[in-house]
Amino acid sequence: MIVTTKSLFEVAYGRFAIGAYNINNLEQTMGLFRGCVDSKAPFIIQISKGARSYTEKRMLEAIIKAAEEVFPEAIFAVHLDHGDEKTALECVASGFYSSVMIDASHEDYAGNVASTKRVVEAAHKKGISVEAEIGKLGGVEEDIKVDEGNACLTNPDEAKRFVQESGCDSLACAIGTSHGAYKFSGSQGLHFDVLAEIQKRLPKFPLVMHGSSSVPADEVERINKAGGDIKGSKGVDENQFAKAAELGVTKVNIDTDGRLVWTRVHREFFRDQPAKFDLRDPGKIFMAEYAKFIAHKNEKLGSAGKLDEVRAHVTKK
Repeated sequence: MIVTTKSLFEVAYGRFAIGAYNINNLEQTMGLFRGCVDSKAPFIIQISKGARSYTEKRMLEAIIKAAEEVFPEAIFAVHLDHGDEKTALECVASGFYSSVMIDASHEDYAGNVASTKRVVEAAHKKGISVEAEIGKLGGVEEDIKVDEGNACLTNPDEAKRFVQESGCDSLACAIGTSHGAYKFSGSQGLHFDVLAEIQKRLPKFPLVMHGSSSVPADEVERINKAGGDIKGSKGVDENQFAKAAELGVTKVNIDTDGRLVWTRVHREFFRDQPAKFDLRDPGKIFMAEYAKFIAHKNEKLGSAGKLDEVRAHVTKK
C-alpha cells in the first residue's frame, strides 16, 4: 500500500524513524521489500533524479508497482529524493509519487522559499507531501557536490521561519552528516544540540536526516580485501538513530550503505568464482544480503514491528 510520508510521520514522531532507502534496480527493490516485510516495518522508497534517468523512470515505477502486488502487506511511501523544482513538479504531475523533495538549498534563503512554495502549492492540490531542505550538507551524492568548506549547519531560527513561509511538510536539516562514504573523521559526529534547538522551535514537526549511512567498517574491509580501494571512511553511528528520533527526526536517508553491500557481494563473488558470468548468481546473493541489511537498519531505527500499528492508522483515515 502506497501512502504519504505525512501519514507515516504521524505515527512515528518522537518514537521511531522511518528508513528511506534509495533504489535503482530490480534487485534492490526486491531486497528492500523483503527486508521490510520480514522486519514488519513501514518504509520509504527513494527515487533520485539519477535513478529516474538510469533505468528510465517508467521502468522503475513499473518495478515498484509489481513489488506492491508481490508484497501486498507492505506499507510504504514513494518519494522523490533531492529533486530540483522541474523534476519535483514532474513527479507531482505524474500521479505516481506520494511525496517529493524539492532541494533548493543551494539558492539564497528567498530563492529557496520561493521555489519550495511553488512545489508545495502544486503538490498539496493532489494530497502529496513535500520535503524541503535548509542548510548545506557536505559530500557528494550523484550530481550534488558540496565541499566541506561550504557546508553549514541549519540555523534553528531560520528553520522555523522557512517552514512557516514555505508551507513544507517536513524539513531536511544539516546537523553534521554528509553525503557519500566519507562522512566523519576523528571524533566528529552529529550535532544533537542543533537538532534539539530546531525541535524546540518546530515542535511536532517532522525532521529529516540526510547522509545517514553508517559505512560499516566490516563492509569496507571486505570490499578492500576483494580488490576495492575505499579508505578513511566513517559514517553515522546507527546507535544514535534512536536519540535523533526522540528529537523529532522521523525520516532517515540511507543510500551509501546499500551500495556498499552491493559492492561487497559482487566483488567477493567474482573473486571467489572467476569462471562465473551469470548476473543472476550474484544477484540472488545480493537480494538476500540486502534484505538482511534492511531488516537490521529498521531495528536500529525503531520501525521494526510497527507495521500493524501504521496500517491501523492509515486505514482509519
